[in-house]
Amino acid sequence: MGICSFFLYDMEKKSFTFDEIKQKLVNYCVYQDRCHYEVEQKMKEFLLIDEAKEEILLYLLQENYLNEERFTRSYIRGKFYIKHWGKTKIKIHLKQKQIPEKLINGCFDEIDETDYNKTIRKMYDDYYSKQKGLKEYQRKSKTIKYLMTRGFEYEKINEVFE
Repeated sequence: MGICSFFLYDMEKKSFTFDEIKQKLVNYCVYQDRCHYEVEQKMKEFLLIDEAKEEILLYLLQENYLNEERFTRSYIRGKFYIKHWGKTKIKIHLKQKQIPEKLINGCFDEIDETDYNKTIRKMYDDYYSKQKGLKEYQRKSKTIKYLMTRGFEYEKINEVFE
């Protein structure tokens, strides 16, 4: 009985007016910068006809709630300065959000080159020092692989250590 009643409860969908949906999407964008892809995914929660989706998207763009460049710049800053991701990993994740490569490349100026090099150096030193009991070339190789999984470019890693 419990499972069945839960199942019926779970299937109930609350219906919203167009204005309520529009306000929910405004709040979604105000809470944190969003890209078109994220907003379109969020809209799938509501059964909207194409014209309604377009009208909401247009409104969000006109009122500057939705701004792809602002989102991209914010995303790049956050993933680098907070999560310590390299440019390769950031670019892959932005492409998954359907951000054009030209826009991504144009926004990488959010990362200061000196900060980027310092981060590579610090992460290298931290990880390398934890690799005990390995031969020198194994420690170095393992550390470079680690930095590459964090999204740093092989050429850039080598450049920092020349």
